[in-house]
Amino acid sequence: MSVYDKLQALHITLPPVSIPAAAYLPFVQTGNLVFLSGHIAKQDGKPWVGQLGKTMQTSDGAAAARAVAVDLLGTLHAAVGDLNKIKRIVKVMSLVNSSPDYTEHHLVTNGCSELIGQVFGDKGAHARSAFGVAQLPLGACVEIELIAELA
Repeated sequence: MSVYDKLQALHITLPPVSIPAAAYLPFVQTGNLVFLSGHIAKQDGKPWVGQLGKTMQTSDGAAAARAVAVDLLGTLHAAVGDLNKIKRIVKVMSLVNSSPDYTEHHLVTNGCSELIGQVFGDKGAHARSAFGVAQLPLGACVEIELIAELA
């Protein structure tokens, strides 16, 4: 089953690449590696604002991280032209806007990691970091970046 068949089965339509809000590129390729800049969570086209452990529950954060994964896949598609060319998702780094006592960053980030696993299967198994931060751009609840390897 192709990546696009899996996306269709999950009722996912890939979005276009978002225009960068500052002085950076949405992605850079060097050799067989593609580095995607951090994508913030969006809900209804606007920043998904909130702070885990204060105004949001872990399940809400996981839904936001899943939404980020969809945006990342749209950018990755734009970067490589065909997601079936992906040899492996190498790394995901997640930043979670959270209160000082919040400790479930890894569970929030699972929203992204699980979707990537559903879409890419074994090729989606990746290294990962999940950090709690005091704030993110535009008050977003989650920001995630990704590194992928091309076949």
